[in-house]
Amino acid sequence: MAGHTVPVDGQSAMEWRDWELFCEVVEHGGFTAAARVLGHPKSSLSAAVQRLEANLGLRLIERTTRHLRLTDSGETIYRKVRPLFAALHDTHSEALAMSSAVAGTLRIKAPYEFGAHHAGPVACAVMGRYPELAIRIDVEHDIVNPIAENYDIVFAMLEAPLPSAGIVIRRVFTLERGLFAAPALLEKFGEPRTLDDLRKLPLLTGPSDPPWAITAPGGAVEHLAVDRARLTSSNAHVRLQAALAGHGVLRVTASYTRAAVAAGQLRRLLPDHACEPLNVHALLPARQFVPAKVRCFLDAMEAHARGDPEAYIRP
Repeated sequence: MAGHTVPVDGQSAMEWRDWELFCEVVEHGGFTAAARVLGHPKSSLSAAVQRLEANLGLRLIERTTRHLRLTDSGETIYRKVRPLFAALHDTHSEALAMSSAVAGTLRIKAPYEFGAHHAGPVACAVMGRYPELAIRIDVEHDIVNPIAENYDIVFAMLEAPLPSAGIVIRRVFTLERGLFAAPALLEKFGEPRTLDDLRKLPLLTGPSDPPWAITAPGGAVEHLAVDRARLTSSNAHVRLQAALAGHGVLRVTASYTRAAVAAGQLRRLLPDHACEPLNVHALLPARQFVPAKVRCFLDAMEAHARGDPEAYIRP
């Protein structure tokens, strides 16, 4: 609808895109945030709102250096217009979902570890199969609402289910995790044979890690405290670097350390014990129809998890 105008009797033509950009600015709390989410220059958003105000003869937004505030007129217009654009986008998405064409741009958000070693390889294979599909993968650790941040899929590594608020939660697959350390660390502390031995070693953790649940060969589950970690980082690659340097024990998905283990840079600890697996969820905007590009990617992820990497690239 960008640039579409409708003449009104005796009045200036209405730029519907200006109306929509005004709603985006309000929804995201300001011009800077809206520009970041939409990928538009901040100046173009400001110009759109100024045109709309000039066409309507109304002041919609009071601009200050600290925050954005709607005028009474702006609040009324936003409340009435925003649901119309939301319904239009939903209808557009549902119409695209009815088509079997896998095309357009697929916007994905994933934590680093999952994005680099799972979503990334699948994206490359899917793009090879569907030349009309473009994929954007933002790699960040924070969990966001896919509707508010304009993502088609948000992958989240959850220790517990996330409450639904206008989103669909779909568990994709479970990742095996293990305990790993560098030979240098084991030479210094000795290789642990029991969980009590493991408690004497420094740990490398994520900031939201609860105590690590570890199941012994007999089936008993014990929890390893992580409150005195040697290094804490939300970035799995940073923790991997610290493990390779011999600074602590790393709990991570087995696939993430495969190359380092094969090269002798890391060793798996307590291989007869099982770490709690990592549940990976795909958070989707709640829609009646799921777009073909989203269905295709999620099917590919499930095939990847089953160990059938060719499944999702066969016609």
